[in-house]
Amino acid sequence: MTERPEQSQRPRQRGRPERPERPPHGSARPGGRTARTRAAVLAAALDELGAAGFGALTLDKIAARSGVHVSTIRRRWHTVEGVVVDLLAQHSAAIPTPDTGDFRSDLHELARIIAAFHAAPRNRNLVEGIVVAAAHAPHVGDIVRDAFTARIEHVTRIVHRAVARGEVPPDTDAMEVIEALGAPFYYRLLILRGNIDARLIHTSAETTYHAARAGAFGKQQPPLQHDGAP
Repeated sequence: MTERPEQSQRPRQRGRPERPERPPHGSARPGGRTARTRAAVLAAALDELGAAGFGALTLDKIAARSGVHVSTIRRRWHTVEGVVVDLLAQHSAAIPTPDTGDFRSDLHELARIIAAFHAAPRNRNLVEGIVVAAAHAPHVGDIVRDAFTARIEHVTRIVHRAVARGEVPPDTDAMEVIEALGAPFYYRLLILRGNIDARLIHTSAETTYHAARAGAFGKQQPPLQHDGAP
């Protein structure tokens, strides 16, 4: 007489293969539908920015270009500004940080990377768009500032490596160095409405390099000396 299987062991049903356990509700699934939706919406927004600029950007246009229903976009990003801020975060994370082994070379390479990014009209429109969005919505301004701050902090490793190699003074403020390098580009683009050229790339990197070497970005700066003039 053969033994019967234990009652607790359920036989597999024929024709129905076992399915893997589902991930917990709300957990992220790399490459899943959420990731594909985000990629499609952000790509469509970037293309629309390149075609007509921020002023003409609408959720309906993003929906039509991406193939994602406008209600889905509105539910996740709420507004055009929300899409643009997310697009900024994506691009900031994708920009590489130079590591040539030399501080001066790193600054020149970073300046070239910044210039190359803004050479594309749609990227330029993206920056203009987030500035406009931040000016009209304080909460967007906070998000934009946090995004730029996070990017700058990431790139400061260039300065920290330079300090470790003895190329700049130990008390160099790394954030100020990167801000000084990037500021001329945004002044040229947003204020003067001009183009970035090879000279701007060179002068921005060289000025920042020599100022950092001279200790201009030291955290303990002496007080300014006044000559008595008002």
